[in-house]
Amino acid sequence: MIKIVKGDITSYKGEAIVNAANRYLEPGSGVCGAIFSSAGYDKLYKACKALGEQEVGSATLTSGFNLAKYIIHAVGPRCDIDPNPEQLLKEVYINCFNVCKINNIKTIAFPSISTGIYRFPLDKACPIALQEMIKASNQMDEIVVYCFDDITYNTYIKTLEKFKR
Repeated sequence: MIKIVKGDITSYKGEAIVNAANRYLEPGSGVCGAIFSSAGYDKLYKACKALGEQEVGSATLTSGFNLAKYIIHAVGPRCDIDPNPEQLLKEVYINCFNVCKINNIKTIAFPSISTGIYRFPLDKACPIALQEMIKASNQMDEIVVYCFDDITYNTYIKTLEKFKR
């Protein structure tokens, strides 16, 4: 089941929360900052530093500390820098679901990866994200997309409706 909600991803009560991460897994602002804050900044920072630099399109796992059982750090593409950002965005979702499969994770919450400061156009990112979620939905009990604002929420709702037709 795929659900789209408007709200704060740190309120999710499932097994895994996806962090829209940078390559260095360093704390940022927005979703990433909220996740670090809620999980326990120092513990999560130390866990991320131990993993080192990651590739764009990758997804890696840490404990969720105070936030959830797990945090999956998804390194989405930057539209203004990374070549072939559509393929890299697709890969980041595929890799998140691979992490779920390997670790027997059945419930997960995603933010809208790369559509904030990484400037991936929402109308192009949304179908990529939802297509990969639909493909993986048979291995999951719950997939939730947390949207921070009305524009993101409405875009995800309308795009999901198109896929259901």
